[in-house]
Amino acid sequence: MQFYPEGYLMDTPENAAALQSPAALAEAVREEKILEARAVMCDSSHDLIVELPGMKGVIPREEGAIGIREGTVRDIAILSRVNRPVCFVVQELTGDQWGGVTARLSRRAAQERCAAQYIAGLLPGDVITARVTHIEPFGVFADIGCGISSLLPIDAISVSRIEHPRERFLPGMDIRAVVRSKENSRVTLTHKELLGTWEENAARFQAGETVGGVIRSVESYGVFVELAPNLAGLAELKENIFPGQQASVFIKSVLPGRMKIKLIIIETFDSPPRRPSPPEYFFTGRHMDVFQYSPAQSERFIGTRFHN
Repeated sequence: MQFYPEGYLMDTPENAAALQSPAALAEAVREEKILEARAVMCDSSHDLIVELPGMKGVIPREEGAIGIREGTVRDIAILSRVNRPVCFVVQELTGDQWGGVTARLSRRAAQERCAAQYIAGLLPGDVITARVTHIEPFGVFADIGCGISSLLPIDAISVSRIEHPRERFLPGMDIRAVVRSKENSRVTLTHKELLGTWEENAARFQAGETVGGVIRSVESYGVFVELAPNLAGLAELKENIFPGQQASVFIKSVLPGRMKIKLIIIETFDSPPRRPSPPEYFFTGRHMDVFQYSPAQSERFIGTRFHN
């Protein structure tokens, strides 16, 4: 069985077919399917009411997420699902005297199945699909399956350092990420290894071109300008330049042996924050043991070695 971040199954024909009637839901119970629907309300008991065609769907509070029953997860994990897709398994269908049907659902059971059958088997270096759920100054939380959250720290987002993860991601954005480590059931992600090596990024730029960039830092010996998420060049100092500014830069030289791009800043300017674009991935495989960012001829290794 494949497991997906919440929202992936919502509009699939298979999901719609399983929700269309009590008989179809009863079949989903027998087949132990994980389904999705939208949570429309959280009642005073913190039970989630789920939108189902022709019947009532209820996720009782203790079935809302792993950890709610044990008290290790706060109820905000349930409240924050209102008006969003939720995954679940159907536990029971009951009828009333007026012919109505209520479906008792469990999001926790879907998460437990995902944790046991998918997340438990992940290894460092595995490349997985994730969906950004919320963004903090220190990193991004992403759903890696059935609403189970994982942290992508800010320093693992790209080689080029950024001030805030919102420069790269938006909530709801689908991304790929690499399992950096796993401790018990807690998975930590990294992302920069998928954005290309120094050589792969530098190959898109030639000496003599003038291109756009972002000022990332101003040092005593020069100005670092981001040309791509995994590539920065060094420009000569210039007055009235600040990190975060947009810039147009002239490329003086590209030096693979020294892993350097020399720049001249033509102009800098302030502009409103840009809406992040979906990441461009160079690595499309499903696992990596080693990511070597530095060129082969470089005197030192810069990259990541993943250890199981």
